[in-house]
Amino acid sequence: MDTDTREAAVAMNAKKIVVYALVVFVLYVIITDPARAADYVQIGFEGISNAARAIGDFMTWAANGGKS
Repeated sequence: MDTDTREAAVAMNAKKIVVYALVVFVLYVIITDPARAADYVQIGFEGISNAARAIGDFMTWAANGGKS
């Protein structure tokens, strides 16, 4: 096994561990406090909505030639 292949394998294992830990944490939060988990989801969707709105506003501004 050459060095590049070994480094790629280590990176993939690290990624798997991080994803596994994140899934365990999310399940823990949902099981122990469903109301708080719902609040987190709502906050996340509000953030995504605000970001999409800001991108849309920027694209409209750019399509209008940068005029307010």
